[in-house]
Amino acid sequence: MICCSFIFAPGEYDQEFFELDKEIGDYAFSLEGFNRVEKWQSADGTTRNVMYFFEDQKSVALLARFPEHRTAKGRFNEWYRGYRVDVFELKASYGKLTANLNTGAN
Repeated sequence: MICCSFIFAPGEYDQEFFELDKEIGDYAFSLEGFNRVEKWQSADGTTRNVMYFFEDQKSVALLARFPEHRTAKGRFNEWYRGYRVDVFELKASYGKLTANLNTGAN
């Protein structure tokens, strides 16, 4: 499994941000190799992490090439104070977690 972890310091969001964010999320969820998304934020809300999990590199590449995603990446400085993307291969995951991980940071 491949995880793309988008770690960011939120800034100011406008209506266009929310529209692009929804289109990107809808597209990611529609990909056959998309597995799930998990969202986290620091206790003070100054740092957030949205982790997208994919079954294969092909699905990651499709999201990376999605036109709305490319538009959003080009405009990051309008909406974020900073960001970092970490892409890694998840070899294993253990344990039981009952919390709903699909809520939290937007």
